[in-house]
Amino acid sequence: MLSLLILIVVSYLVGAIPFAYIVGKIFKGIDLRTKGSGNLGSTNAFRVLGIPLGIAVQILDVTKGFVATNYISHLMFESLPFHNYTPFEDFTLIKIIAGLACVVGHTYSIFVSFKGGKGINPAVGMLISLTPLDVLITAGFFAIVLLSSGYVSLGSIIASVIFPMTLFVRENVFSVEIDGYHTLIYFSIAMSLFLIYNHRSNIKRLLTGREHRFESLWVIRILDIKAPFKHKQ
Repeated sequence: MLSLLILIVVSYLVGAIPFAYIVGKIFKGIDLRTKGSGNLGSTNAFRVLGIPLGIAVQILDVTKGFVATNYISHLMFESLPFHNYTPFEDFTLIKIIAGLACVVGHTYSIFVSFKGGKGINPAVGMLISLTPLDVLITAGFFAIVLLSSGYVSLGSIIASVIFPMTLFVRENVFSVEIDGYHTLIYFSIAMSLFLIYNHRSNIKRLLTGREHRFESLWVIRILDIKAPFKHKQ
């Protein structure tokens, strides 16, 4: 049990490293919590710090999830302190626990007064380790929505919905045997709900027409979303 607790704490602390805050402070002297949306994620980093630094933040945040899931779990794993009722092998379950702790750390970082990002990037890093093909398919949908609308947040929300749907369709429609599917599908739905909850402020801004659009990324000018609840001036 002690090893499992250490794994959770270490993975949380890795996730809690506020790279957006660190990069903003070092390279621009900016506290991202006071600029743009105030969010410590890569989208706000792109908006405030620019594309090169935004890319750096995104890579670092994705790496957190991958490192926690793939490497910290290797270092800390001994055996499960409880009976494994899932179809996953013990080590895969350990990887999921480490990845989840990392996502929580990213969203509620102890280093910056429990502020953080939305959790998308470390979740991507974790899922690359678990189901890389489904992540690739989901990334394709994210790119289509982003390029068609210019909204990173909308792409992230859609991707959160698409990921469990991709698992479901591949397993039940195309009869692809996904290892541990009957556990992974519930885990992915729970993760998606958590990520959508973290985007609740973005959803409100999308509905009222106040969400920031990246005009430079809106290259397919087909999807021009109108805010259904935008107040008339």
